Amino acid sequence: MTTSLRLGTAIIIVLMVSVGQILFKLAAEKLRLSGGQLTMPVLTTIALSLLIYGIATLGWIWVLQWYPLSRIYPLMAMSFVMVPIGGALLFAERLTPSYFGGTALLLAGLFLIILSRT
Repeated sequence: MTTSLRLGTAIIIVLMVSVGQILFKLAAEKLRLSGGQLTMPVLTTIALSLLIYGIATLGWIWVLQWYPLSRIYPLMAMSFVMVPIGGALLFAERLTPSYFGGTALLLAGLFLIILSRT
């Protein structure tokens, strides 16, 4: 398996973790709208979230065979960028200027980590 395919898999896993978080929020919204009742739509959304997380976890374990944790784990920080953007797009959550400033710092930090590992 090529390095680019392994790295691509790691990126897909980060996307899956982000989608899982967004689905947890969707489940919370459904739970609130149901008056706190664990209805079938709530349980289905929770189950889907857990399924995606479970698959992502297995994929992550596979990726860790090929990379040192100190090198690959910083990719997980990308979920700190993707999840709030998903919240803004799907739930009309407000992103503040400080969010964008923090995101820029986070991305700069990731860039530095990547450069230091090559």
